[in-house]
Order: sequence, then C-alpha cells, then structure tokens
Amino acid sequence: MNDSPAERRTGTGAAATPRPQHDPATPPAAPAPSRAPQEVAEEDAERGCIIARLAELQRSMGRFFARDRSMPLLASTLTMQQLKVVMFLSFAGSTSGQELARHLGVGLATVTGIVDRVVAQGLASRHEDPHDRRVRRVELTEAGRRLTSEIIEAGTGGYIRLLRRLDTETLRTMETVMRKIEDAMRDMHADDAGTA
Repeated sequence: MNDSPAERRTGTGAAATPRPQHDPATPPAAPAPSRAPQEVAEEDAERGCIIARLAELQRSMGRFFARDRSMPLLASTLTMQQLKVVMFLSFAGSTSGQELARHLGVGLATVTGIVDRVVAQGLASRHEDPHDRRVRRVELTEAGRRLTSEIIEAGTGGYIRLLRRLDTETLRTMETVMRKIEDAMRDMHADDAGTA
C-alpha cells in the first residue's frame, strides 16, 4: 500500500518507524542529587577521625608484635645502613653500586664500604655484569636471603594465632577489607611510579 504525501511528510504511514513512547507508569530517572557542602564537610571530618583511629590501632598492633619482629634484627650484627642494603637487595635482586648509592642517597665510595662489610659477613656477593664487564653487581647469598626472609616473616606466627581468636564472619570481613587495601596499595604504587 502506498502512503499519501501527507503521510510521508508526517511519518504516519505504514512504513513509518514507530517512535518510542514514555510509559506513564514508569517515572523518569531522577538526576543524582548534589551533596550540600556541609554534608561533604561532615563526611570528610568523619573519615579523618576514622583514619586516625585506624592508624592508632595499627601502631598498637605494631607494638604488640614488635618483640617477635625484632628478634632476627637483634640477633644480627648489621648496622642500619647495612640492613638497608640487605633489604633493598632482597626486593631488587642483583643491583649495581650506582643503583644502591642512588637508593640510599649516598656516594658510591660510601656504598662500596657498606657493601664490603655486608660481603664480609657472607650476606652478599659481587660479580661482573654479564652485559658490561666494567660494572660490578651485588646480590644476596643464600645466608642473606635466609636472613631477609626471617625478618619479613617474623611475627607471622603471632599474627596467625591472633586471627584464630576471631570468628569466621569477622575473618571474612577482614579478608574483604584487606583485598580493598591491597587494591589501593597497587593504585598508590602505580601513581608513585607515574610521578617518578
């Protein structure tokens, strides 16, 4: 059937595409309400108080586990600078003296002396860089890796004993929260890497 010119102009003929009509039974979606400045300020203040309380709880837990975590450090004879070198090597792996100096914020000669003493304790070794024989690289020995593992893992046993005192529902909640914290840590790391 052919539409009349009037039907073609107004779009009312047989071939016209039907136009969607609003269902009067369904109310239109309301725009998201804007928050009042006072409401935003109150939430910011509440968040600040919660963060302060969480930080204090974290410090309290740190004091609770301090003895367990400090045992490997007290048993070692490392100075603070030597410990920094050993811990950096545990995360970075094989590293040049220049990289260590940059990380510690000291001169290359100072780093050489620190590394000498760490090597003398059997915690690290030096070797030539396979890509540049002029560069000497430093990495942990098995004894060094064992020490850093003990330092990192120290206190885990006490933490697990503490978690076992909590009910299952609390543990589930903790896991959810900790995963969110882990995601936030990844975001922070990405932001820091982007601004470095």
